[in-house]
Amino acid sequence: MPMTAIASFTLITLALLFYSLGVWSERLAHDLRPRHIAAFWSGLAFDVSGTLAMHRLAAGPFDLRDPHTLTGQLALWLMLGHAIWATHTLRRGSAAARRGFHRYSLVVWLVWLIPYFGGMALGMGG
Repeated sequence: MPMTAIASFTLITLALLFYSLGVWSERLAHDLRPRHIAAFWSGLAFDVSGTLAMHRLAAGPFDLRDPHTLTGQLALWLMLGHAIWATHTLRRGSAAARRGFHRYSLVVWLVWLIPYFGGMALGMGG
């Protein structure tokens, strides 16, 4: 297995770990905290890095007509918006906004799982 493939799988799995940790710990705490923000940004950084590594493995050009590429891009943009919004909410939002933030987090996480598991299936030849 090429080293780029191992690196990309590892990075994407770290993205899953950090993003899930951030989303679920924030949801269970019912309050947005700095450690959640750090987990969101870390998950995004690992996801972007893993995506770039996987792009190097791809046979063809970047194509948004491909469902995996489209859902992956949607997930990345949602993660970016989520991390920015979380940072803003923690810095300037009310206590009520911080407590209610977890509703959006779960939606972004669920959307992110679509390309994660889709990519896993594609990687296994499914």
